[in-house]
Amino acid sequence: MDSSPLALQDLADIRRQLRALGAGPGHEQRVLRLWAQALPQDSGRRRLEDFLPAALRTALPAVADGLAGLARLRSEHPGQDGSARLLVELADGQTVESVLLAPGRIAGLCVSTQVGCAVGCVFCMTGQGGLLRQLGSAEIVAQVALARTRRAVNKVVFMGMGEPAHNLDAVLEAIDLLGTVGNIGHKNLVFSTVGDARVFERLPLGRVKPALALSLHTTDAALRARLLPRAPRIDPADLIEQGERYARATGYPIQYQWTLMRGVNDGDDEIEGLARLLAGRYAILNLIPYNAVEGLPFERPSWERAAEMARALHRRGVLTKLRQSAAQDVEGGCGQLRARSLSPAPIRWVAKRSSAQHSVVQA
Repeated sequence: MDSSPLALQDLADIRRQLRALGAGPGHEQRVLRLWAQALPQDSGRRRLEDFLPAALRTALPAVADGLAGLARLRSEHPGQDGSARLLVELADGQTVESVLLAPGRIAGLCVSTQVGCAVGCVFCMTGQGGLLRQLGSAEIVAQVALARTRRAVNKVVFMGMGEPAHNLDAVLEAIDLLGTVGNIGHKNLVFSTVGDARVFERLPLGRVKPALALSLHTTDAALRARLLPRAPRIDPADLIEQGERYARATGYPIQYQWTLMRGVNDGDDEIEGLARLLAGRYAILNLIPYNAVEGLPFERPSWERAAEMARALHRRGVLTKLRQSAAQDVEGGCGQLRARSLSPAPIRWVAKRSSAQHSVVQA
C-alpha cells in the first residue's frame, strides 16, 4: 500500500487503494473499523484466508504500516490532572496537537483539523502563524487511532488546532467514520466552531449529527470582532439563535465556549449580557480560564473570580460549568507545543479594557 505523505490524507484515498487490492465494501469497513479502534488488522475469530481477498491479505502488513504512518507520536506532555498533550507528526513532517483529556466518566480526546488556523484569535498561539494546510479526513481519524493506542477514547472534540468549518468536508467525513465503525456515540462527537453559515446548513444533513460547540468568548459584537479578527461577522445574539435551532433539532444542548481572560471578558457587563442571551436556552456555558501563552499578555482571572462569575450566572438561569484548562501545568495551551518545536519569534499583543470600551491591538 502506498504510504507516501499525500496518498493517504483522505479516507477516499484509503478506500481507493483497498479496492485496488481487491477489497469489497465489507473488507474496506473491516480495515477502517480495526484501524479507527486501534485494533490489529488480524483481529477477530474468522480466519483471514476465509474472508479477505488474497492480494489484500498479502498487503495487510503494509496497509497497517501506511495507516500507522498517518500520525506518529513526536512527544507526550502529561499534566498533573491526568490529561496529556500530544505533539503528533504527520507523514509529511508537519505537526499538530491532540489532547487526551483528564480521565472521567467520558474518556475524551481533542483533535486538530488544520495545521495552523486562519481565524487569528489574538489570545491563541495557533492563530499567530496563520494556516499552513488542511488535514485530510484520514489524518483526523489517525489522531484518534493513535490516542487509542495509549488509552480508551469514547468522546472526540474537534477543538484543537484549526477551525473545523474551514475544512468542512474532511471533518464531516471523519465524523461519519468515527460515528459509525469508529464506535463513538454521535453526541460524543463535538464540532467546535467560531460560527459559520455552512455549519448550520451542513451538519443537520449528515447521518451522524454531532453535538455543537460555539466559541462565543464575549457578548459584545465589537470586542468579539477584535478577539476573533477573521471569524464571520455574526452578532452573538444571532449566533445563539442559530445554535438554539440546531440544539432543538438534534436534542443535544449547545456548548458555548468562553475563554475567560482577566480584564477582558470577566466583568459584570458580560454576566448581564450572558444572562440576557442564554437564560432559558437549551445550552451549557463552559467557562474556561485562559491557558497562559508565552509571548501573549492575556492572563487567567483568579479562580475565585471565575467561580463568582459561574455562581452569578447560575442564579440568573444560565447552566454554567467552570472548567479547568487541560495541561495548564505543562504550558499546553493550544498551539504551544508546536510553536516550541519550531521556536518562532513570539508575536506580542496588548489587551486593554476600561469601563467604557474594550480594545485589542497588535504591538
